[in-house]
Amino acid sequence: MGKRLIPPEPSDVQEVALREALEERYLAYALSTIMHRALPDARDGLKPVHRRILYGMRLLRLDPGTPFKKSAKIVGDVMGSFHPHGDQSIYDALVRLAQDFSSRYPLVDGQGNFGNIDGDNPAAYRYTEARMTEVARLLLEGIDEDAVEFRANYDGQSREPVVLPGAFPNLLANGAQGIAVGMATSIPPHNAAELCDAALQLIDKPTMRSKSLLKWVKGPDCPTGGIIVDDPASIAEAYHTGRGGFRVRAKWKKEESGRGTWQIVVTEIPWLVQKSRLIERIAELLNEKKLLLVGDIRDESAEDVRIVIEPKSRNVDPEVLMETLFKQTELESRIPLNLNVLVKGRIPKVVGLAECLREWLDHLRDVLLRRAKYRRAQIEHRLEVLGGYLIAYLNLDKVIKIIRTVDEPKPALIKAFKLTDLQADSILNMRLRNLRKLEEMEIRGEDKDLRNELKNLKALVASEAAQWKKVGEQVKKVRDIFGSKTPLGKRRTQFAQAPEHDLAAIEEALVEREPITVVVSDKGWVRTLKGHVTDLSSLQFKTDDSLGFSFFAETTSKLTLFATNGRFYSLDAQKLPGGRGHGDPIRMTIDLEGDADIVSMFVAKEGRKFIVAAQDGQGFIVKEEDCVANTRKGKQVLNVSPPKNKAIAIAEVKGDTLAVIGTNHKMVVFGLDQIPKMARGRGVRLQKYTGGRLSDVTTFVAKEGLTWKDSANREQSLTWKDLMPWRGNRADAGRLAQGLPKSNKFGNPIM
Repeated sequence: MGKRLIPPEPSDVQEVALREALEERYLAYALSTIMHRALPDARDGLKPVHRRILYGMRLLRLDPGTPFKKSAKIVGDVMGSFHPHGDQSIYDALVRLAQDFSSRYPLVDGQGNFGNIDGDNPAAYRYTEARMTEVARLLLEGIDEDAVEFRANYDGQSREPVVLPGAFPNLLANGAQGIAVGMATSIPPHNAAELCDAALQLIDKPTMRSKSLLKWVKGPDCPTGGIIVDDPASIAEAYHTGRGGFRVRAKWKKEESGRGTWQIVVTEIPWLVQKSRLIERIAELLNEKKLLLVGDIRDESAEDVRIVIEPKSRNVDPEVLMETLFKQTELESRIPLNLNVLVKGRIPKVVGLAECLREWLDHLRDVLLRRAKYRRAQIEHRLEVLGGYLIAYLNLDKVIKIIRTVDEPKPALIKAFKLTDLQADSILNMRLRNLRKLEEMEIRGEDKDLRNELKNLKALVASEAAQWKKVGEQVKKVRDIFGSKTPLGKRRTQFAQAPEHDLAAIEEALVEREPITVVVSDKGWVRTLKGHVTDLSSLQFKTDDSLGFSFFAETTSKLTLFATNGRFYSLDAQKLPGGRGHGDPIRMTIDLEGDADIVSMFVAKEGRKFIVAAQDGQGFIVKEEDCVANTRKGKQVLNVSPPKNKAIAIAEVKGDTLAVIGTNHKMVVFGLDQIPKMARGRGVRLQKYTGGRLSDVTTFVAKEGLTWKDSANREQSLTWKDLMPWRGNRADAGRLAQGLPKSNKFGNPIM
């Protein structure tokens, strides 16, 4: 039988409001995530796990040039002493620090399989070995000289650094990614030499702004190279606000392969893109026939990236081919910038480039002062000891006699020679072998050197200008180590403007060109049929729906829709649903208002003009290019006020004369020169009504006469002489149109 659960005594139960308890606990969790896991410190650019890994490797004496040690040993020590959050998270962080395709300046020198750019996993930590790089050594430089604060580790058994001395601009040089609670950070890598140049300018002119520093910091410098194609204005804005992004494209070249044939070779891909996944994606698009210009793709990479793309035909434009790939694959990738960091190790804040570098420089100055004070204390201690040695040297026989004859020599020495406790202890703790080294000249020489150094240190601590000069010397030293002429310091990511191409040609290359028939129902349901179908009698519609109209197009066509709200909408034919079923409501493709209906829909072309008209008889002529909409919400052209007044008619301007017919079956004919050309507005009155509204408009050449289609789709016509009774001027009421269709429609759709 199980144990009985004994309920707690009433005195042990405390009532706490659920909301307060949740807020308190969630806030504690959020702060822990922000400060101890996700956001890097602005001073050394490290998260706690990375800082602990480097400090753990320092304790294991894994400096550059020393023998490697097993990663398992490093992970175990770091987890046991500093980071009790699981071995895999520590090893994953260690691996990333060692990958030269992830980190611009690796902090860990790895030996063994640490993964690759294809996305393959690294070997287990029992198989790999590691040690620190020169960059990591710079970050730790001076840590034994009280350069930074230390705090107790998680169990209080040892101590760990709050921040590293950070003599390297690691935050921007290596970047960082992290997702916290309610905030995130994303910082791409940069060129260390450029950062140092900008920092030196900031030392000389502390008030410089981020946009001014872009003269030296051009933009991100990713370990895998690539080409940034953003314009300078957007780059400057990103660094000024601390938020933005960069479009990075793969680097490629055209390679002739003989007999007029050629191929494209990609040599650099965007940062954080897995090469194997990229190639798989391109292969999938090939199989789905969505890359009409690409014939084949293969990976010929060895140590360097080499992706070969063969065109389907030698006549293909390589620029257009690559544009289609940039649009559909990760050969073009967007790297976000979100400079969200912990300022002073405590405050999460989005900073600009200048403030980011200023935080690093201020930290270098703080470290310099702490190291100077530490060194000053050491010198003062040594000078005191040397003073005691000099007294012992000058009175060596007497000192030895006191030590040999007095039971408590320390008080006797202090009394006899007026020594301090430290000097007496130093003399008593001296080994006999050191007596032969005691020479007055040596002691006085060391004393003089130390006093000169002490004088310089005091001058350094007292002068802010001297401190910044010293910081500048440190920054110059780092710049020289990682200069543009060094293999590691040479800029890898280049800059260029994205070439401008014919967008229509690119769009056409993305879609296979095939004839289709667009079918629109009375209720606004749209679908496409393969081929140009003239007989639509067998088409099925919903119970309360029927055929509205149809027209021929191609899969690459751009379509224009005119609605009763006076708006024009632009659509892609390829995005319309196929012929199976009843199609989809047009509202699933565009943001068409609930009470609006379709007036007309047709294939977009260039250079045409339309006449648009509303029910109240107002209308005007508009160019087709002024009707192109850039968003789903469309473009307002004809100003109407539904439901009292709606757009009702549209016709292509062909000829010199306009015919307007109303619901009262009256028609008026007049010259098009009486109608204004506008880009947007209400227009002018076309026909006057007392007991009706405008029904339709059409244009024609006066000499050729007016033609229309009757209910049986037969073409009818009236000569210019026949139209004499209806000829008039704009805004006339017109006369009854005997012989015209009872529907009051001319039946001349836009083709």
